[in-house]
Amino acid sequence: MKTIQKIPVYIGLGSNQGRPEENLGRAKGHIQSMTGVGTVVSSSVYYTEPQGVKDQPWFANQILRVLCHPAWTPELFMRHLLDIEHMLGRKRNMHWGPRRIDCDLLLFGRQVVNSSELVLPHPRMTERAFVLVPLVELTPDLCLPNGTRIKDCLQNLVYRREGRRIWQGERYRDQYSGAVRPVHQNMAS
Repeated sequence: MKTIQKIPVYIGLGSNQGRPEENLGRAKGHIQSMTGVGTVVSSSVYYTEPQGVKDQPWFANQILRVLCHPAWTPELFMRHLLDIEHMLGRKRNMHWGPRRIDCDLLLFGRQVVNSSELVLPHPRMTERAFVLVPLVELTPDLCLPNGTRIKDCLQNLVYRREGRRIWQGERYRDQYSGAVRPVHQNMAS
């Protein structure tokens, strides 16, 4: 009997409305219940400053690694993630604005997709510490389809990490003094 080779899929979850950690857990539960999806492994939850629109609560972010049956296509998988967002109350009112849940398809095996419906790998994943830090936590030797190591992408970012809190950008607000300070490259702890 031939063993079916499952596809490793990486999903980014984010939330900053309602009860963010509960929202992440609910999204994870819906993903686990998808037919042909199994072996769900989660990163830690990280708290990150908003990107783009800064005047909103910090986000709870988490990465899931799932194994899915090869009958799934990236486009179909993404449509199911959008359905989960809708079921959990996602409203698309503002680009980079607050949201109850965000489900991003980051990687679907080694597939590369560039269509009007979907771009894989996720087009901004290598620019975001809140994506790369948990990806490295889950799969330290993970590579993009072009062979670039996720660790190397993270090493090239400017960000600051204290435990499970991540600041990213040219400046951050010091949590103790309130002073605005520059972020130095590779200040991960």
